[in-house]
Amino acid sequence: MQVQSNVSLRDLNTFGLDADARFFINVRSVEELTAILRDPEWKNFPKFILGGGSNILLTKDIDALVIHPDIKGITIVEETEETVVLEVGAGEVWHDFVMHCVDKGYGGVENLSLIPGTVGAAPMQNIGAYGVEIRSVIVSVEAVDIETGEIRVFSNAECEFGYRESVFKKALKNKYVITGATFRLSKQPVLNAAYGDVQKTLQEMGADNPTIRDISAAIMQIRRSKLPDPAEIGNAGSFFKNPEIPVAQFASLHEMHPEVPGYPVDAETVKVPAGWLIEQAGWKGYREGAIGVHARQALVLVNYGGGTGAEIKALSEKIQASVAEKFGIRLNAEVNFI
Repeated sequence: MQVQSNVSLRDLNTFGLDADARFFINVRSVEELTAILRDPEWKNFPKFILGGGSNILLTKDIDALVIHPDIKGITIVEETEETVVLEVGAGEVWHDFVMHCVDKGYGGVENLSLIPGTVGAAPMQNIGAYGVEIRSVIVSVEAVDIETGEIRVFSNAECEFGYRESVFKKALKNKYVITGATFRLSKQPVLNAAYGDVQKTLQEMGADNPTIRDISAAIMQIRRSKLPDPAEIGNAGSFFKNPEIPVAQFASLHEMHPEVPGYPVDAETVKVPAGWLIEQAGWKGYREGAIGVHARQALVLVNYGGGTGAEIKALSEKIQASVAEKFGIRLNAEVNFI
């Protein structure tokens, strides 16, 4: 375990932005993590936790000790004829974990195929896609207190999951390092194929009696058709959250724009696709030097190479202002600005 100085983080953020960490350490176990947190040399030094970097926008160098949790492992801790409980290290690549579950026939995360990032970041964001959110399968989250080095296990309820939110992004932001999560998955899965183009894609694939592998394959096909691969074009997936607005506001919006899509959240709230709003405001395919808005998905901001986080942040603010002016809706970023 070695602390390095002036380390480029270009390969540790999916935007491919060239920012430096003043100090950097890779930790491969909870013991290594607690040791560095309790080390008197680093005790009072500012710290920054960086996992897969799939949901951050680096707008500057990080003047801190950047800790990269690289804790691996997938372990069965409980199993019945119906379910299996898995303990998973925070450093596992999320999609690799999903594929492991698909291969084993464990249902519950197949709709979350191909989401970039690590297992440790997944509960922080309460990642979700195609009708499924991670909170539906999480039993608990293990984390270490940055201040004390103490280990704490958070129950599902204590994680306070919301739409792309958790307690780790709100009340406990920058206070804990997630080291692992425990998932309860089904060995007799109930498939979720009703969202978006999933059913249509399954039909095109000829999957008349789909399995979780078919669901996963369909979702990967859809995502690849709409979203750029970060290995080819720098991006962090969906840049903005889909806004949720009151029913009355949606009714007024629908009068002015009859084509606007809306999805009821509950009796009082409607979710409006942020990508649709951005596209209608004229931003889809927009390019400004080395950065821009993806040509196939307006919800994705991209770095074509050589762009800066500050430039992407400025573009996002222009988009927010434009959408607010046209539709009266304020978009909130899903990506975390650093």
